[in-house]
Amino acid sequence: MKILAISAHPDDETLGIAGTLLKHKEAGGLVHWMIVTQGHRPAWSAEVIQQKAIEVNQVAQAYGVHSLTKFGFPAARLDTVPLAEIIGRLRDAVAAIKPTQVYVVHGGDVHSDHDVLFRATMSALRPQEMERLGIRRLLCYETLSSTEAAAPNRGSMFVPNVFNDITSHLGRKIEIMGLYQSENQADPLPRGPGAMKALARYRGATIGVEYAEALMLVRELM
Repeated sequence: MKILAISAHPDDETLGIAGTLLKHKEAGGLVHWMIVTQGHRPAWSAEVIQQKAIEVNQVAQAYGVHSLTKFGFPAARLDTVPLAEIIGRLRDAVAAIKPTQVYVVHGGDVHSDHDVLFRATMSALRPQEMERLGIRRLLCYETLSSTEAAAPNRGSMFVPNVFNDITSHLGRKIEIMGLYQSENQADPLPRGPGAMKALARYRGATIGVEYAEALMLVRELM
C-alpha cells in the first residue's frame, strides 16, 4: 500500500498521525511525505531555517519515508499564494506518487495554512481524480495546538470517525516529536509529551484501547 501524508508544516503529521504512519511502515507500506510550507526570511533567521531543514531530514529518516517532497511555500503566509498554484502543485505531485491512501491536515482549525491546504487538497483530489489515480481513502487528522484552539463552528469542527490503535507506537511518536527542537514544547503546553500522551489516551478510551489516533474520513471509494 502506498501512503501519502500531506503536511502544511513539518511537525503537523508527527502531532497528528505519527503512530499511524509507523504502523503503515511496520505492515510493509510505502510512506510518502509532502510538506507544503517552510520558514522564510525575515520571519525566521537563516540559522533557524537551516535547523528546521535538518530536523525535517532527521524525521524523514526516523519514519523511513519512501519519498519526501517540499513545496517551499511561505509558512504562515499560504493564503498569500494563489490557490490555483497550490492546487496545481498538489495535483502533479500526487499524480507522480499515485498513493492508495492520503492523509491531510484538518482544515477547520485555528491555523490559516491548514485551511488553505485542506481546500486545495479537496480541489486537487476530487472524486473523479481519486478514481483516476487509484486513491481509495482520503482522511484528515487533528494537530495539537491548532485543532483544539479553533473557535466552535459546527460546520468546520473536527469530528473523528476513524480510530487507529497506536499503543505500541506512542513512545516512538513522542521520540520523533523530540527531534523537532525548534517546534516542540515542554509540558504542560500543547506540543509537550504530556499533551500528546493525554490526547492519545483519550482517543484510545473511545475505542477501548490504551492509546489511539483519531482521524476524520473525508471520502472513500469502494
